[in-house]
Amino acid sequence: MVRTQIQLTPEQADRVKKLAASRGLSMAEVIRNAIDAAIAADAEAVSKGKRSRALEAVGGFHSGRKDVSRRHDAYLDEAFKD
Repeated sequence: MVRTQIQLTPEQADRVKKLAASRGLSMAEVIRNAIDAAIAADAEAVSKGKRSRALEAVGGFHSGRKDVSRRHDAYLDEAFKD
């Protein structure tokens, strides 16, 4: 583990102490759990944003060809040969 120091308001410290006591955990463990939850929430938000942008692009481009779903590999090969 990496040792670090943070500053909490008196109210935050009191609430973390009470939460830790009620769960039978240390204050450090409660804080680590909160950090893990924040990181996971951020990663999920980033993932949702990427998915949303990708879905917005669907159907936004037209090749004029009607067989792209069947021949996409051949068309991709052609595109890279140029």
